[in-house]
Amino acid sequence: MTFPAARHAQSQWSATPVADRKAIMLAFHDLVLERQAELLDIIQEETGKSRADAFNEVMDVAITARHYAYRAARLLRPRRAKGALPVLTGTHVERAPKGVVGIIAPWNYPLSLAVSDAIPALLAGNAVVLKPDEKTTGTARLAAALLAEAGLPTDVLQILEGGADAGQRVVAECDYLMFTGSTAVGRKLAAQAGERLIGFSAELGGKNPLIVLPSADPAQAARGAVGACFSNTGQLCISVERIFVHESVADEFTAEFVAATEALRLGQAWTDDVGRLISQEHLGRVSEMVTTAVSQGARVLTGGTHEGLYYAPTVLVDVPHHADLYTREVFGPVVYIERVATIDEAVTRANETNYGLNASVWGAVRQAREVASRLEAGTVNINEGFAAAWASVDAPMGGWKQSGVGRRHADEGLLKFTEPRTVAVQRLMPLSGPSDLPRETYAKALTTALRLGKRLLR
Repeated sequence: MTFPAARHAQSQWSATPVADRKAIMLAFHDLVLERQAELLDIIQEETGKSRADAFNEVMDVAITARHYAYRAARLLRPRRAKGALPVLTGTHVERAPKGVVGIIAPWNYPLSLAVSDAIPALLAGNAVVLKPDEKTTGTARLAAALLAEAGLPTDVLQILEGGADAGQRVVAECDYLMFTGSTAVGRKLAAQAGERLIGFSAELGGKNPLIVLPSADPAQAARGAVGACFSNTGQLCISVERIFVHESVADEFTAEFVAATEALRLGQAWTDDVGRLISQEHLGRVSEMVTTAVSQGARVLTGGTHEGLYYAPTVLVDVPHHADLYTREVFGPVVYIERVATIDEAVTRANETNYGLNASVWGAVRQAREVASRLEAGTVNINEGFAAAWASVDAPMGGWKQSGVGRRHADEGLLKFTEPRTVAVQRLMPLSGPSDLPRETYAKALTTALRLGKRLLR
């Protein structure tokens, strides 16, 4: 009964004034902050991440709830558009909810990547059926409970637990599909959404580069790169897995980076930096990619070992271009460094990938901006790894190439969950002209008007 119940609830929810929806999301914002200890506990229990990394999810959800709560009314109110004929045609655009939005969320950010997409969908008047990863259903259930406590009506948000079969049910029955996960799965879901002719948005994989320019402070860049590479134990679509450093600062940067990496503390306390990997299976995948790269000629500067599910942050050099690790997403605390002779070479190497999700550039801001504008990525951070662009929720977030379709955040992050309806009112006479005026005469008059309008009507 999940989808029938959601459709019934949505018909009433869409009639709820936007001001009331806003009040619910602001109440949810407050609850997320007030009850953050409960959220942090369940996130850590299910994912094994550090306390600080778990807090990033709480912060992200609160920011997103606040942003869209205040933005929704402006985005959803009817908007005037230029009519076909000035004065004679009045046109406006309305926004209607899609219906029931399906969200298939991953395990790596079980609060942020589930709820931060549900928030704008709900504010737009949709019901949401959320299928969390099987490893992180507790986080989803707690988030849903907090939304209900904030005033969200029954059945407007529903949690559908299960594996691939549950995901297929979402794809088969939703009116719009939002997915975060691997490019391979995203491609299959996009094809299924296409068969049904429903909207689809996805944030997919990345092999994100970080460029250290000759104008960079090597020590500062090294400290920033540690966070860019190893936050959330590298289990983050926008984290850095490739570093291209100019040869003029390469030795100093590498020494500083390795030292900072070795100083990281593994564990789950507030004082720890890197948590554990999600599962034994994922540990095996990460370990195998590193071991294979080493067998093919890569050298380990630090890391490459594990204790239980804690995999030591790992820095490699001399990774051969034919190694899987060179081009495939590891999704773990592993990065490789390459020296480059010129900035042009760094840009070329950075863009030599099928992915285009995030990038990072370190150096003098003017020079870094010029480099940023040449990178094939949906977000580029200057003198920051990924957080600056991600947390700028008024700007779009998403991938180029095989890193995704559509965008979250910004106005598109809400409007994609709506259908536009254009309503036009024609006054005084039809567009075809007065019935008592010869068509040729009317055509000449319109031609003259169009010529004048080229300069006057913009």
